Amino acid sequence: MKIQKVSFEESLEKGVVLPGKCVGCAACVVVCPLNCLDYVEQKPKIAKECKACGICPQVCPQYDLSWHALEEFVFGRRSKPEEDFGIYQRLVIAQATDKKILRVCQDGGIVSALLSFALKNGTIDGAAISGISKEKTLYPVPRLATTPKEVLECAGTRYFYSPNLLALQEGVKQNKKSVAFVGTPCQTLAIRRIQMFPLKKYSEKLGFVIGLMCTESFTYHGLMEKHIQGVMGINPQDIKKTNIKGKVLITMKNGEEKEISLPEAKQYTRTSCVLCSDFSAELADISVGGLGLADWTFTVLRTKKGEELFDEAEKARVIKTRPVEKEEKALDLLNRLSMKKRKRR
Repeated sequence: MKIQKVSFEESLEKGVVLPGKCVGCAACVVVCPLNCLDYVEQKPKIAKECKACGICPQVCPQYDLSWHALEEFVFGRRSKPEEDFGIYQRLVIAQATDKKILRVCQDGGIVSALLSFALKNGTIDGAAISGISKEKTLYPVPRLATTPKEVLECAGTRYFYSPNLLALQEGVKQNKKSVAFVGTPCQTLAIRRIQMFPLKKYSEKLGFVIGLMCTESFTYHGLMEKHIQGVMGINPQDIKKTNIKGKVLITMKNGEEKEISLPEAKQYTRTSCVLCSDFSAELADISVGGLGLADWTFTVLRTKKGEELFDEAEKARVIKTRPVEKEEKALDLLNRLSMKKRKRR
């Protein structure tokens, strides 16, 4: 593939970073062949002279993006107008069967269940996911999980941004054979651009991609430090879990629940999130989200690879399912949130 020899400064810095469009996915940092970029304060930063190879703009989810080209690459066709939340094979409501997972998971624990299953049967030997910082409570950091135990340690959702592509980079450095990737829609876009390029160093190591449905993520300083800790007077160390079900729900370790209205929380939305046009990670192999469900995961099986993995896990009784038709409100919410974001394309 012939690419334009353009520098980071002339492409991504000028067109994405300085205008405030950078999502902080770290794709450009990961793929730079000469290590010219560092990841600083959730953005790429020049570390040494850029040699203008032109690779970084080819993988950025915010630069010169062709959505239709990516759909054709992943699915072999473009989505139809009536496919409001993208191309898929099947919809299911699912839940993990492992009680250990259910005790610590976000909703139905499907991501943890599928990753653990794939690690145990050798489908993958690593998973690029988000873990929790040792320095900051509920602050996510990229982590390469290589055992079901490590997957379990990372279970749950933190509504702050984690550049999980850095965990994929770690998997490549460790010479893993097949690494699953779990991330937000913008990160899924970057992954597919890396595959489409293709950058074989990474694309040949990718197993399957699980996309997390995402309305927006928040700044840690704003939501956690300024509002939860400052305004509400809550010690972050006393928090067991956070969730979003029409409002931000904070479950304390003593069992008490606190609430933040979405309008209050949205004032701390990351700037680049308001530009996002993909709610349900339409280019993933499997997309997952809570969508208002209690203890179950709304699961969109998009590719044959994703459906085969899911079916194998279900046959092994690692997960259980129930019909999506009974969850009209969740399906309606998926449609509405997807269409709201798609208007930005």
